[in-house]
Formats: sequence, structure tokens, C-alpha cells
Amino acid sequence: MERVLVIGPCGAGKSTLSTDLARRLSLPVHHLDRLHWHPGWVEGDKDELIEKLAAITAGERWLIDGNYGGTMAQRLKRADTVVYLDFPIGLCFWRALKRIWTWRGRSRPDMTEGCPERFDLAFLAYILRWNLGPRPRTEAALEGFAGELIRLKNPQALRHWLTKLPERR
Repeated sequence: MERVLVIGPCGAGKSTLSTDLARRLSLPVHHLDRLHWHPGWVEGDKDELIEKLAAITAGERWLIDGNYGGTMAQRLKRADTVVYLDFPIGLCFWRALKRIWTWRGRSRPDMTEGCPERFDLAFLAYILRWNLGPRPRTEAALEGFAGELIRLKNPQALRHWLTKLPERR
């Protein structure tokens, strides 16, 4: 596990896992939300994100957290491992609501400073529609992946997998 992607629905816990996994594996972690968003919730340019990712994925060791389907193929080409938090959408929705409440008005550590957590109906609707659009697109992107795909269906499976993972210092 030298070049790792952590993907899954919003609210699954990708950023939390990525921070922990990067520490365990001594990998630099890159959060796509932080790379893409500018202060004030100004969306970054896709070409700018692609350039940033090209520089990161050219390296031999990294962990990238996030979906961003438009850049998935670029990242999958260089990844040796994908950890897919394929959690139930009801759980992800609940976790997203909890995150909004916990971080309201403040920027999360995995988000660009100046992008405070906020209640956003479109974001919540995106989570609820995960199985209709983002999931099939993610599954299609993963079909040709030659590396190791670790699909975890619930938090218990994640905890079990983490207990078997050796830490690298």
C-alpha cells in the first residue's frame, strides 16, 4: 500500500479513515476537497485540480481521499490500492448531518480554511441519490482497476480490517 485511494459516499468517513491510514502507513495524505475548494466555498477549476493531482500521483507514495469522478481514472492509473467505504446511504446521511452540526460555522481539518461547514440541501440530496448516479459511475470506473480493491460494507468491517493492518513507522 504505497499509492492509496480512499473513496465512498459522502459521510462514510473517508477523511477520518484517510488521516488514520496515512499515519499508520507513513504516507502523505491529500484531501481532494482541500485541493479543489477555495475560501468562501469558491469551486476550483477542474484543470487546476488535474494539474495538482498529476504532481501528487507522479510520486511513489501518497494517499488521496475523495471521489471527484472526473479525476478518478487519472488517480486509478497510478494507485496500487483502493479502499472503498461502501457503506449504507442511510448511515452516510446521518453521519453527514452529524458532521454539519458538529462543525457548523467552522472549517473541518480536511477542508480548505474559509469553507465553514454549513447546511446545504443540494449536498444532502446528492448523498441520498448516491445509489442512482455516483455509485454506478464509481463501480464502472473500478471495473478495470488492476490493483487491490478493499471494499468495506460497514463500520464493523472497517474496524476489523484495521485490526489486521500492520503499522509502518
